[in-house]
Amino acid sequence: MKIICVGKIKEKFFRDAILEYFKRISKYTKLDIIEVLDEADESVALKKEGERILSKIKDNDYVITLEIEGKELSSLEFAKKIDTNFNSNKNLTFVIGGSYGLSEDVKNRSDYKLSFSKFTFPHQLFRVMLMEQIYRAYKIKNNENYHK
Repeated sequence: MKIICVGKIKEKFFRDAILEYFKRISKYTKLDIIEVLDEADESVALKKEGERILSKIKDNDYVITLEIEGKELSSLEFAKKIDTNFNSNKNLTFVIGGSYGLSEDVKNRSDYKLSFSKFTFPHQLFRVMLMEQIYRAYKIKNNENYHK
């Protein structure tokens, strides 16, 4: 499993949370977090960031893009989606865009468009939220207790 993200995490409290969930998830699966360089110039950001994201995606990856326009799932449905894709021997790849979103090329490469909410979240916080939901999915899949 991998998470491709645009930009680096600058805030220590976000890095600490990400590290904590990384440790928890590693009990269940190998996880790679791939950060691609973000662009400050909005006029080229989507194109350049999109190219960088696509260069990290392999042909046999099952790509889930995080998009506000995507489908919302419950935690149980999300756990089932992760389990189903692992059983199909696909490399599960999540993509979190940068401040300007995702390019059309990345959206077109997506196998599944997922939304956590109609709200807009900072991508640093969203990385923590995604990792928490991945961890929760493994707890659900393994019938292990986890807080609600």
